[in-house]
Amino acid sequence: MDEGVKRRNLRLMGACFVLVAGMTGLAFASVPLYDLFCKVTGFGGTTQRADAAPAQAIGRTVAVRFNADVNGQLPWSFRPVDREITVALGEQQLTSYRAANRAGQAMVGTATFNVTPDKAGKYFNKIQCFCFNEQILEPGREVDMPVLFFVDPAMAKDPDMDDVTTITLSYTFFRALDEKKVLAQTAARAGGAESN
Repeated sequence: MDEGVKRRNLRLMGACFVLVAGMTGLAFASVPLYDLFCKVTGFGGTTQRADAAPAQAIGRTVAVRFNADVNGQLPWSFRPVDREITVALGEQQLTSYRAANRAGQAMVGTATFNVTPDKAGKYFNKIQCFCFNEQILEPGREVDMPVLFFVDPAMAKDPDMDDVTTITLSYTFFRALDEKKVLAQTAARAGGAESN
């Protein structure tokens, strides 16, 4: 075989290897990159996180409705304490959801969330939320899970948001995939605390 053909074949093989390696890397990076994109832009109704509400609220108000769902594999009841509240843009608000474990054993749930309309996601900010962590509920236990939030006053300056008078915050609880691990770690920490 000609040396020139061998070199071309080796270059082609190298290019194919680089292409496959690059595609594999992108496949692994796609979920974190998509998550980052959604958090930055509010795409798909992804809400934002904030450390605090603005110092001052403005006069425009918006109704915030609350929705709650539970995946069939998690035997919990889950509902908002308030169905709807009216908030001024920039005003810090506290609401709660109530969850109860109807199973005969401790269970771990994790909540997904979004807002509708989707375009409101970049203006809806959570300061504190039960959804930031997995939740453990003992059998028969009922708890209130707080959400501290505000709607960014910048929404008033966005002409695309002029038609938005209501934002719906929705949560869906799922059984945590790592439930056994979380329960074992919690039991180990409780055992260590008792021995101290």
